[in-house]
Amino acid sequence: MERDEAATLATLSSHRLIVDDLIASHNGRITGTAGDSVLAEFQSVVDALDCAMKMQEAIGVANESQPAEHRLLFRIGINVGDVMVKDGDIFGDGVNIAARLETLADPGGICVSRGVRDHVRKMGQYAFQDLGEQSVKNIAQPIRAFRVRSSTDEPTLKPSDEVPVAPASSPAEQHADDPAEFELAFWESIKDSKDPAEFKAYLEQYPSGAFTTLAKARLQALLQEQEAPAEPAATDPDVSAVELAFWDTVKDSDNPQMHEAYLERYPEGAFTALAEARLEALVQEQEAPAAPAESAESAATGSDLIAVELAFWDTVKDSDNPEMYEAYLERYADGAFAALAKVRLGELAGSAPST
Repeated sequence: MERDEAATLATLSSHRLIVDDLIASHNGRITGTAGDSVLAEFQSVVDALDCAMKMQEAIGVANESQPAEHRLLFRIGINVGDVMVKDGDIFGDGVNIAARLETLADPGGICVSRGVRDHVRKMGQYAFQDLGEQSVKNIAQPIRAFRVRSSTDEPTLKPSDEVPVAPASSPAEQHADDPAEFELAFWESIKDSKDPAEFKAYLEQYPSGAFTTLAKARLQALLQEQEAPAEPAATDPDVSAVELAFWDTVKDSDNPQMHEAYLERYPEGAFTALAEARLEALVQEQEAPAAPAESAESAATGSDLIAVELAFWDTVKDSDNPEMYEAYLERYADGAFAALAKVRLGELAGSAPST
């Protein structure tokens, strides 16, 4: 800036375009900027690290066209943890640790916390250099820091480049706060993910962890959602097709009278059990006595059975009500979507508050 303010600002603006575009393309959100710094949050630690690697690579390419004295190099720090949000900005120890990790990074490099390293180490895409426990400003406890690079890159560090490393702690000290703290941070970062690879990474890292059962259920559900065949259209317009049209009209209604009308017209219809479950849920929401549910056998026969089951599943597949899936399994114990219904039941049971 002292030598050439205009040229420096132009280079910084050019680099910021690269940075901002990469953050957006990796599902990130910029929450703050000050001077030459950028603070961003990501829903996935994998996205955050992949974005950081591509940032440094792209900025390195952009710098090649600049004279050495005009090149701007960025340091990047990445941490995983809870944050507080106010007016679109993020605060908390998780943010402060990321800022301190940035100061430990080399120009043009990336420094991450142990939690980030633990999330992605099994993927085999990155190589880590352990910098040991580092005491940093405004953080009471030392933080374990790691330099990171692509696993395909050749190491470029010379002995003179090394950051001073604190004495290694004993194995007992290193792992005293590991299991619960980092497993919980890992799970919090992936629990709402739609990417099966993140649940696979959790299961590899914590095969007997506290969330293993739920991770397996989520993984199975996501894989089955990806592989589910397209639903065929209903067959000939006969009596069953009329019932399908009737049900398609009432299935998403929040009006109990719509479901009562179906039950009155089709007391032994293909969707009777489902209609009764939905009606009971709506009545309970209105704090009225629940109507007793009675199961009935489907009247659909022949090729209509496929279309009926598809319509049944289409009604329950996005529900958060366990009774909907239980109704499906009661009618189609060996149905095409029975395994997925069981997984969804498991997810709902796992997300219910413990007592």
